Amino acid sequence: MKSSLVRALFAFLVLAASTYVVLTAKPELGLDLRGGTQIVLEASDSPTVKANKETTDKSLEVLRRRIDALGVSEPSVSRQGEKRIIVELPGVQDPREAAKVIGKTAQLTFHEVLDIVETKPAKPAAGEVYLPSDNGPGFLRLAKPAMTGEKISGADGLLDPQQVAQGWFVQMNFKDDGGKIWANITGKAACEPVNTPKRQVAIVLDNEVISAPQVDPSGGSQLCNIGIGGGTSTITGSFTEEEAKDLAALIEGGSLPVPVKVIDQRVVGPSLGKDAIQASALAGLIGVALTALFITVVYRLVGLMAVFGLIAYAGLSYSALTLMGATLTLPGLAGFVLAIGMAVDANVLVFERAREDYIGGRTDGLRRSLRSGFDNALSAIADSNVTTLLAAGLLFFLAAGPVRGFGVTLSIGVIASMLSALVITRVLAEFVVSRKFILDRPAVSGIAGHGRVRTWLEEKKPPLMKHSRRWLVITAIAIIVSVAGVGIRGLNLGIEFTGGRLLEVSTAQQISPDQARVAVAEAGYPNAIIQSSGTDDITVRTGTISDDEAEKIRGAISEIGGGTTLIRNESIGPSLGSELRDKALIALGVALLAQLAYLAIRFRWTYGAGAVLALLQNVAVVVGVFAWTGKPVDGIFLAAMLTIIGYTVNDSVVVFDRIRETRNARSTENLGPVVDTAIINVLPRTINTGISTLFILTALLFLGGDSLGDFALALLLGILVGTYSSNLTAAPLLVELEKRYPAPPPRPKVKQRDRDAEPDRGAVV
Repeated sequence: MKSSLVRALFAFLVLAASTYVVLTAKPELGLDLRGGTQIVLEASDSPTVKANKETTDKSLEVLRRRIDALGVSEPSVSRQGEKRIIVELPGVQDPREAAKVIGKTAQLTFHEVLDIVETKPAKPAAGEVYLPSDNGPGFLRLAKPAMTGEKISGADGLLDPQQVAQGWFVQMNFKDDGGKIWANITGKAACEPVNTPKRQVAIVLDNEVISAPQVDPSGGSQLCNIGIGGGTSTITGSFTEEEAKDLAALIEGGSLPVPVKVIDQRVVGPSLGKDAIQASALAGLIGVALTALFITVVYRLVGLMAVFGLIAYAGLSYSALTLMGATLTLPGLAGFVLAIGMAVDANVLVFERAREDYIGGRTDGLRRSLRSGFDNALSAIADSNVTTLLAAGLLFFLAAGPVRGFGVTLSIGVIASMLSALVITRVLAEFVVSRKFILDRPAVSGIAGHGRVRTWLEEKKPPLMKHSRRWLVITAIAIIVSVAGVGIRGLNLGIEFTGGRLLEVSTAQQISPDQARVAVAEAGYPNAIIQSSGTDDITVRTGTISDDEAEKIRGAISEIGGGTTLIRNESIGPSLGSELRDKALIALGVALLAQLAYLAIRFRWTYGAGAVLALLQNVAVVVGVFAWTGKPVDGIFLAAMLTIIGYTVNDSVVVFDRIRETRNARSTENLGPVVDTAIINVLPRTINTGISTLFILTALLFLGGDSLGDFALALLLGILVGTYSSNLTAAPLLVELEKRYPAPPPRPKVKQRDRDAEPDRGAVV
């Protein structure tokens, strides 16, 4: 009784805390849900400075100052690893100017202009620099740098309201001896005749002359060799407002200590994120409603309590994500919706065990049967959730990009589902089955009788393991056909794994992929892969191209489509693509080994072999279907595959747990009938859990758009094949292996008095 009160109090506190967080806090949305630009920069060694954690951190601070000067709302700049910097710019839909500004090394230098020449000499004199003129043909012959940008304390892009006709200009503020050096440069230029090259001072940014103004003494009072001293000066050059402010941001931000280059760039239109949230929310509501109805019909009153537990689970997950400051991404949102269906599993396991104990007469009364159900199902619940947590944890530590968000969300979902099922649902269910009204009407409780599937199976008692080899032949055929698809059709690897550019736009007027293909080819990209991704959406996939080239492709489609709206624009360098591909393979391999190691600890090796074959079949079939249909294999597909691995092992663990329990109770019988009985006992749980999850995934498949649709398709296939493989692949292989390599018989327990009566084997009797 005391433990029940403690459990009830804990459940109340958890619900109260999560309700408060849900009502008062909001989670951080990733750029793929709110729209914007993400740029990944990689630092490299310069001739004098090595790229490492310290220099990358310094570069990060410079970039942060530059981005702040751009005026982007709520930007994010963070370091990833030792040499990478992730920049997120919410609301920025054209990354070209932003990438130019934040990615420049910004080596700002000031030079005396010596002359203007038509051609650049093959071997310039020592210390001289030749750069293309900023105004007209020819090259400026420059002296060695007289000053660098380090002498600049700040800069602003300004417009003098009294001299609007002169346009925007950049005002520089000097520090240290910068004002004195500037005075010397301009004073020397003031000694030269007006409108001659030597009257100019060249301002060079990253070996490009951005301005070479004539020294123009204020009010004509400037004397030769005196120069324009002081703490400020201006740069003019017919700047637009944007050009002046960008240049000021570069000057004020300072020089990056090491060069950086863009290796990954993603632009998401605001409509994609909005549509994804709405689609996921609608899919979640429909899926949860159908799941709630199904669970209530099958398990009646305790099923209704499980529905309340599901609602609590959603609140717990949402609260945990918010308190952790986790960023909710598109795959993460899919994981959140998916985990709602998976949260049903623990409740179904408990209710099925409670039914068995009540109907079998092993417990006295509804409440004790329910308690027994929780106690007996705890081992299977723990084993199955540990395997899912392994997959989710490996996603976070080994994967990259938005897929990590899926790993975080799935991990939180698994923990929240266990808490809601083992604490909240238990408190509610034990309370209602203890009411006199329910005690007088046990059928209302939902645990006083088996469901139709279990009743039919117990009546028919199908000898499944009598045809164990037949099931294994079917498995072999499925694997062969799937592998053939990969060999014949190959895998359509996404740009995340190959590198390149992916451009998706929505056209004002509907056009066919063939029309878009012709337009893009005429624009100079005949090898681009064109596909339709919706009624009015066109997807273009190319090799590595620049932002300007991507805009050229978009312009070609706009001409025939009456205009376009950007949905997403992704660019991944080939080196990053190969790295992501390698990480994906490592994540899959380590996930498989970790879960098999767990199975080896918890079960005999023959069980583990069955789980391996079930996993192989499940993964092969899903990959094979995507190969035969040409669907993209990308980061979201990787998240689906790791989830499928966890789900398959989860299912196999539940079956193995019941086989082991049944075998211990009937150790003298042949293994085949024992396995048949175990499968009959757990198959209703597998079917009910699968149906609950299928409701969610089916809603995502039809409502979630292309990305979430492919994710849902992979999981639908995985669950359907996983239901087969955990029962009719893993179990038959276990039976066949145990025939060849039977386990040693369990040693009978010796009572103490019998042990005392045994003679001393070292004595003479």
